[in-house]
Amino acid sequence: MATPEFILDLRRRIGHDPLWLIGVSAYVEDSDGRVLLGRRADTGEWAMVYGINEPGEEPAVTVVREVKEETGVDCVPTELVSVKSSTRLITYANGDQAMYMDHLFLCTTKNGGEVEPFVGDDESLEVGWFPLDDLPEPLAKTTVERMGYVREFRRRGDHRALFSVEG
Repeated sequence: MATPEFILDLRRRIGHDPLWLIGVSAYVEDSDGRVLLGRRADTGEWAMVYGINEPGEEPAVTVVREVKEETGVDCVPTELVSVKSSTRLITYANGDQAMYMDHLFLCTTKNGGEVEPFVGDDESLEVGWFPLDDLPEPLAKTTVERMGYVREFRRRGDHRALFSVEG
């Protein structure tokens, strides 16, 4: 499902006005250290799995749901890497505007199992596992940015999520 029903309901009331939304991103690794990416149907870019929280849904639950819906992979969130706010208003092709508070989770496959991903909905054209030294092109700018957050998180080694404390 590209746009959740609760967003469509809000849009009927407020039109294209800006929405502040809670989002998640999933950096999913398999036991070989490969990352799960999908080629987005809307842009043709390769990206991590992203999604929007349903009302009342915990962010980690959203990650698990979105990864399963989009790729067929059962994942387990293991660490919260970052909580970041988008710095710009996004305007979509239909005129809708939004900004996001993103929760980036580091995830593994459930039970450490190797799973062959598949395109599970109309949001992706292809999905697959990729070694970090052989990533597909073009990568979405947000994925490049979030992969940088994962590198920084691991470099620090203190298991504390990255936060911005400057306005």
